[in-house]
Amino acid sequence: MSISPNSSVGEVVKLNFKTAPLFLSHNIDYCCGGKKAISEACLEVGLNPDLLISQLESLISESDPDSEYINKLNLTDLSNYIIKRHHSYVTESIPFLNTNLEKLCRVHGENHPELFRIKELFNGSAEALTAHMQKEENVLFPHIRGLETAQKTNTPVPASHFGSVSNPIGMMLAEHQNEGERFVEIAKLSNNYTLPDGGCTTYDVTLKQLRDFDNDLHRHIHLENNILFPKAIALEKSYL
Repeated sequence: MSISPNSSVGEVVKLNFKTAPLFLSHNIDYCCGGKKAISEACLEVGLNPDLLISQLESLISESDPDSEYINKLNLTDLSNYIIKRHHSYVTESIPFLNTNLEKLCRVHGENHPELFRIKELFNGSAEALTAHMQKEENVLFPHIRGLETAQKTNTPVPASHFGSVSNPIGMMLAEHQNEGERFVEIAKLSNNYTLPDGGCTTYDVTLKQLRDFDNDLHRHIHLENNILFPKAIALEKSYL
């Protein structure tokens, strides 16, 4: 792959996920901001695009089997992969984090009042993500699978109450943006998930789990925003 200032951030990460941590280290959002050109993203953070491109080229000199696997999946298998790996992770992590954040607020809240805001933000994200994933699993993903089945069987596009697939996708993109912004605030409040002086083991474990949740959410959103959704829109357009 040849990378230029006009290359989109999301496309670079799509082709080689090893580039994702580098973008994040420069405060460049590769999931919700994946459509931005490298030149635009660098301008926003005050980074020399030539320097970033040089760093990216060094990373992509080695192949990424995980990205190659993801990019070979059809839409049905990719949507199932997202549910099994990322939706399940979110669902399983929420109770643990809710319990631990509640405990941290009781034990450390007096000295670290930011914990109350972190707990509030996470609770809001947990509620929103749960509803969001249900809409994907019950409405959007089945419709995308139906589009792919129609293509394979040369049958009419499945009817829907929402019109074009781009309509629910637009809603999902907006909701992704909301959760991304919530975790940006959580990361700032927690000093990028750094254990403060006097923090106990539970504090340390909870911050690490929050950081892992944040990282997983980035990849989760990337797979949908930069791969699944564009392919679904393109597939629907191929019928027009």
